[in-house]
Order: sequence, then structure tokens, then C-alpha cells
Amino acid sequence: MSIETLIARFGLPAIFVGAAIEGETVVATGGLIAHRGLLPLAGVIAAAAAGSFLADQGFFWLGRSARQSRIVARIRRQSAYARALRLIERYPTAFIFAFRFLWGLRTVSPVAIGTSRIDWRRFAILNAVAALVWSSAVTAVGYALAGTLAALGARLRTVEHYALAIVLLAALAAGFGWWLRRRLRGGKEPGAR
Repeated sequence: MSIETLIARFGLPAIFVGAAIEGETVVATGGLIAHRGLLPLAGVIAAAAAGSFLADQGFFWLGRSARQSRIVARIRRQSAYARALRLIERYPTAFIFAFRFLWGLRTVSPVAIGTSRIDWRRFAILNAVAALVWSSAVTAVGYALAGTLAALGARLRTVEHYALAIVLLAALAAGFGWWLRRRLRGGKEPGAR
């Protein structure tokens, strides 16, 4: 079953679950579908923010309360975990806002933040604001892309149209993530010291 079919069939609950599991692809598709008028734009943003917030809170608490578990130990062995910790130490607030946009750090970051000294209340507040900003931005990208394609005469009616739009969105997100990671590393190339 395609993402479009799931969202069309289950609506905002699919956006909520998809934002927690898949992320950008589902939320941007929600923006595309909202442009068609099949879902309310504000509803897509709210469902995506809630799903992202709750998933990241869960991963934070996993890191905070189950540091010695096998799952957390496996995450801690990943090189992305060490990078996330370094960024948390240097830019704690900025990192909490930005990790959703950083490819390769998205999943391990809330666990790493949970194992850090960041207060849970501070994380919850920043996470809520960041989830809303992220869901608004990604939904807006999908909505704007649908509008641009419609202005160019494209009709998003088939799964292939959505697949093409999603590939374009993924390329844009990857480019933004690459740019942001480079920016956080001070303009150094990946792997450079």
C-alpha cells in the first residue's frame, strides 16, 4: 500500500503515525494532499507535530531511563551517536531545534539527548516548539510543491505523480540536511577535522 493510499484512507491519524515513524516523506505527502483539499492544512501540521513530538519524547525517555539496555547500548556504539553528543555539548538549544533536519542523526539524537545532562523539562519545551516548526516547514514544502506543479500544468492524480513529487521533496530535504550539517561543522567537509 502506497503512502498516498494510507493517507487518503486513514487521514490525519496516518500523518500522526507516519511523522513518528517515517518523517519527512509522510508529512510532505500530507502537504501535497492538503493542497488538493483532501485534508485540512492545519490538521496535517498539528498531526505531524504531535507524532514527531511524541516519538522524540519516547526516544528521549529511552535514553534517559534505559541507558544500560541493549537497545541504547547498540545506539551508543553508532558513530552518529558520538557526533550527536558533540553537537549537543556545543550547541544544546540549536541542536534540539535542528536534529530533525540532519540526515543520519534523526533517530539517534533524542536518545543521545536523553543520555545527556539536558533537563527533561527543557527538552520537552524545545522539542514541542521544534516539532511544530519542523511539521510546518515540511508540510509547507509539500503544499508549495503541489502548488508549483499545478501552476506548471501537472495534475497530481496518480501514484506516479506523488512518487515523483516525493522524490523531489526527498532531494530538497537531503540538500538542506547536507547544508545544515556542513554549517554546524563550521563549513568543513564531512570527515574533515
